[in-house]
Amino acid sequence: MKFEVRGKFAIEKRWLPFRKVIEAHNEKFAIEKIYSLIGSNHKVKRNLIKIEEVKPAE
Repeated sequence: MKFEVRGKFAIEKRWLPFRKVIEAHNEKFAIEKIYSLIGSNHKVKRNLIKIEEVKPAE
């Protein structure tokens, strides 16, 4: 199942918005995958990533 996850993350005192479509079994796994992807790609810790919305993708 695909989920659309929207939120923002902080880099150098600026909050940047993001929107990603993730393949996951449920919402919890989608959120974990977002933390993993953004953390590894942008070197951002989990406490600097804010998830605002998770919904099934169309």
